[in-house]
Amino acid sequence: MTAGQSAKTRAGAAGRQLAVLVAMLAAGVGVPVLADDALPGRDVQSLLAFAREHNPEYAGLRYEADAAAERVAIAGALPDPKLRTELMDITRGGEQSASLSPSRVGSTRYTLLQELPWFGKRDLRGEIAELEAEGAQGRAFGGWADIAARIKTAYAQLYYLRQSERLTQEILDLMRRLEKVAQIRYASGLAAQQDVIRAQVEQTGMHGELIALETEQHHLQSRLNALLGRPAHAALASPEQLRALPDPARLDFSALEEKVRVRNPLLLAEESRVKATGKSRELAYKNRYPDFTVGFVPNQFQNAVRQWDLMVELNIPLQQSTRRAQEREAEALLAAAQSRLSATATQLLAELSENLAGLDAARRNEDLLANSLLPQAEATFRSALAAYENGKVDFATLLDAQRQIRQARQSRIRALAEGQARLAEVERLLGEDL
Repeated sequence: MTAGQSAKTRAGAAGRQLAVLVAMLAAGVGVPVLADDALPGRDVQSLLAFAREHNPEYAGLRYEADAAAERVAIAGALPDPKLRTELMDITRGGEQSASLSPSRVGSTRYTLLQELPWFGKRDLRGEIAELEAEGAQGRAFGGWADIAARIKTAYAQLYYLRQSERLTQEILDLMRRLEKVAQIRYASGLAAQQDVIRAQVEQTGMHGELIALETEQHHLQSRLNALLGRPAHAALASPEQLRALPDPARLDFSALEEKVRVRNPLLLAEESRVKATGKSRELAYKNRYPDFTVGFVPNQFQNAVRQWDLMVELNIPLQQSTRRAQEREAEALLAAAQSRLSATATQLLAELSENLAGLDAARRNEDLLANSLLPQAEATFRSALAAYENGKVDFATLLDAQRQIRQARQSRIRALAEGQARLAEVERLLGEDL
């Protein structure tokens, strides 16, 4: 066997090993890396459970809702009564020096006062407070839905970055092997030195990409930790898998449109605002009528109470221009709340349509990549590898085939992450998981 034949034999053996390696790499995205069970992040549910307990933004919204609920009792309560004490004729007609003792003055009047609003005003104030509490609760739920969507999207992005890093590392290993093949062919005089150099350049570029991916992961983990209420540098478990997408039959726009109208937290909050504004308008019209103050007055003469009085006081609603302005203000606020409700519903349904279309596109794109483009890219690479071993194509053609596999797999991972992000937005609009 000549030296050239020996070199060709070694190159062929290396090529066959590479073909087996490529087949293994193309079989899937990669083997999951096991993470510490104590750390959140293995799946999105662990992140959501942690955030529900520790996210400070959501905690603030819950406390605001609790505060609004307590205002219901305050709004419907009567104001505290007042006690007034009057010492009459403290010198008893000049017979004595001034005295502050009730038994030594001419008389002492004790007045117990209670303010009473016009009939129905207390009930309206209580109903307004209840509706505002419902709105605060809706805003808390809406805040959580937004936080959960951000966590789900960030988790999908982190999964994409981790899988991209793993893919880049696998392709880097493949390029090292291709470099060895090129070195063998160069040593045998079957290829130019440029092939070896190009393989090395490709590896250098991949090292740069790994640095960029590592930096992006660091930034994303910091944002995730902020959503979880954890220190920015706290460790997170490696994401293992994405959630399965719902069956397309469950993503019918008409059915989900009705759910959005009934369950969306922001719409519920806006509806509560409209109702509360309507009650405020009724209260503004009731301000045309006076409020009362009733009083019970025992009068003490020296050491005995010998006289009892009753009193009624009311305010006179003479400032009609002020009241008409208040009524017009209430009407305008009600119209504004109704317009805001309509605009919110329109915007949410537009977002629902957009995200459902995006979710369907991501699903179909992933299926196309997995079942068509990726197998085609694998076949192209195998053909290019065999042709390069036989000297029928140059190294640039082999690199192009390798890039096609890499791009197909990266595109598939990106489509999976995009589907998860779209699903998170749909669930945010629904206010519940699908």
